[in-house]
Amino acid sequence: MSETSRRTVLTAAAVVAACPFAPAHAAAPPVHRQAPGFYRVRIGDHEVTAVHDGVWLRPIGADFVRNADYRDVQQALTAAFQPPDRLPVPFTPLAVNTGRRLVLIDTGTGGQFASFAPQSGTWAENLAASGMDPADIDAILISHCHPDHINGLKTKDNALTFPNAEIFVAAPEWDYWMDDANLSGASDTARPQFLNARRIFRDLADRVTRFSPGRELVPGITSIAAHGHTPGHTVFAVTSGNQSLLVLGDTSNNPYLFVRNPQWQAIIDIDGPLAAATRMALLDRAAADRMLVHGYHFPFPALGTIVRTANGYDLAPAMWRPQP
Repeated sequence: MSETSRRTVLTAAAVVAACPFAPAHAAAPPVHRQAPGFYRVRIGDHEVTAVHDGVWLRPIGADFVRNADYRDVQQALTAAFQPPDRLPVPFTPLAVNTGRRLVLIDTGTGGQFASFAPQSGTWAENLAASGMDPADIDAILISHCHPDHINGLKTKDNALTFPNAEIFVAAPEWDYWMDDANLSGASDTARPQFLNARRIFRDLADRVTRFSPGRELVPGITSIAAHGHTPGHTVFAVTSGNQSLLVLGDTSNNPYLFVRNPQWQAIIDIDGPLAAATRMALLDRAAADRMLVHGYHFPFPALGTIVRTANGYDLAPAMWRPQP
């Protein structure tokens, strides 16, 4: 090293040593929190807000897909960089502000899944962060009566969450869960779901409007029969001007499994063959019409576009962007 270089290095070291603003390298504690989970898009004149209710890391086994080899299921998850034996199941209800009505499509878990899904139950906090109040919601559209879609109608203390809302449930869905013969013949796995539906709706029946799918429930939101996952499972088309959004509910659970392999039948589908046929019909419609779609269990913000592939379909997730 030359004498000039040596003097330069020594001078720089002395300056650093004397500087009172040298980095301290102190360890900062982890925060353990995400940003509030809500995301907005415009459908014509309607403002649509996806509000995250957390996620369930559901253990799965060889019986999860009835008509596929478990190794193929694991390979599909691994190819999507997902755990091969634990299925991420997010929960994302939608709020639709039509300008005249504030409509909620499904209600989340109500914070009642904490014992087996401790990362769920964030909906109330995220709704507040989004600037909305449950008291302002005046219509609730229920896709079906599984607990993660209806439990949010009440708090963990059984108090009413939405004091001013009319509740819409498809007539065949209501009739299935409220039928005493169906309850008495239910399996040990299904019986708690029947009892839960009755618990939630016990003192709400007079606020429930039962409808035949195909009806426009509020201006700009039309119901569509999508049976199979449950006997009265219903999806919704949100339209304004020349724009539309197809709200798929549980037509497809995890997109890496059931959008890419729409013929697969999940154990959670009450009628597997009908659910698969419904799924393929709706995915085909969404792909052909290039509609924006929402999947209740898709990765947050649970929005995207369905595209055809050589073997089926795929989800092109919506890009996060600010509202104009």
